[in-house]
Formats: sequence, C-alpha cells, structure tokens
Amino acid sequence: MRAADVGIDGGDGDGDGDGESASSSSSSSDDELGPKGGRLLPARAFTRITYVHIHQCAEFSMGVFCFPAGATLPLHDHPEMVVLSKLLYGSVRVRSYDWVTAPPPCSATTRKSGLARVVAADEVRRAPCKTSVLFPRSGGNMHAFTAVTPCAILDVLTPPYSEELGRPSTYFNDTPIPSLSGFAFLEETELPEDFSVAGASYLGPELTVNMDYGDDDEDYDDYDE
Repeated sequence: MRAADVGIDGGDGDGDGDGESASSSSSSSDDELGPKGGRLLPARAFTRITYVHIHQCAEFSMGVFCFPAGATLPLHDHPEMVVLSKLLYGSVRVRSYDWVTAPPPCSATTRKSGLARVVAADEVRRAPCKTSVLFPRSGGNMHAFTAVTPCAILDVLTPPYSEELGRPSTYFNDTPIPSLSGFAFLEETELPEDFSVAGASYLGPELTVNMDYGDDDEDYDDYDE
C-alpha cells in the first residue's frame, strides 16, 4: 500500500504525481486542510500532526496520521483494542510498552499506573516496512510516535475508541527503571497544553464496507480457535 492509495502525495515519487504538488502546495489553514486543486493531499502541507479521517462505525475506525518531521504523538494506550498500523512513507521512531499486570481502571481520585515491559525502545521504522499489529495485552499496546522525517501512518482500530463503552484514550509518562532493564513505570498524565491534531479531508477512493455476512456465518459455527 502507498500513500497515494489513500489520497496523499508523500513526495519523492511516493504518490501518483511527480512530487511537484508537494513542493508547490501549502496549507492556507493550519486547522483544516482540504483539497488544493488536485486529488492528492501534499505531504509538505502538513505543518503539524494531521488526521485524515476515512471511516468509523461501531466495529472499527480507519484514518491516516500525517506528521511533519520532529512531531510527536505522545504515549497513549488502546484499551481492549486491536490496532493495525502501516507506515506509508517516511521514517518514524517508535516507543512502545505492554503492561506487566494491567492496572485497575482509573477513578476520580486515582490515575492509571503500573509496571510495563518495553516492546520497542526508540525503534526507527522506515517505509516500506511490514504492517505492525498490537493487541490488548501484547504487541506494544501503549505507544508513542516521533517523526524522523515527514511521514504518514494508516491506522485501523477495532473496536474504535469510545468513552461511553469504557475505551477512552489515556496518555502516559514513562520513567525507565535503571535497576530493572527492559521495564519502565508508566503513569497517566494530561496531554501537553500545546498538543493538538489538525483535520484534513479524505481524497482517496470511496470506501465500501459490507458488514452483512448473511448465511456465510454458518460456515464458522464450529470454529472455536
């Protein structure tokens, strides 16, 4: 999969264009990017982290995070979720953890915290690379991204975040434990005041979702694994 498949020109020949649109286009609004006379969003228009929303339903959500070089998406979790992440272009530094023992839910007087095992310690990923998958209790359920170069990550979350259904997005500070290599103490924190994510229009092909499996469900009645 390439960035052009979801309506983004990653530049340097990554999109279907020749890269000229990426160098000549810019965002007139840092809060809401949109079409700039072409069918691809130019990567260099993203002056801060920008989310291109593709689809959301009760079963899953899909979108693309576009990063300018140096931008960081803080450490956060994905409660009871499976997430597929595909780096579409560029390079990104990944830091991720899994809980050793899942902490109890936070309350009005307590914050989520506990011991976590390091899954990726500042691992640099460069496109093209394999799709990464995280699970509720493995694969690096809590992760942070820092763009080494301008980059974009396609994310598919199932099920999606939902405050009402007990799947809020929680952010953390991580403190390495010198005496316990490969582990860190994570503690819930507020988002930095200066952190924000812009929005951009999706310019890729229309997404068709068919969740009605009909009689095909009978084929899986005896499948328990």
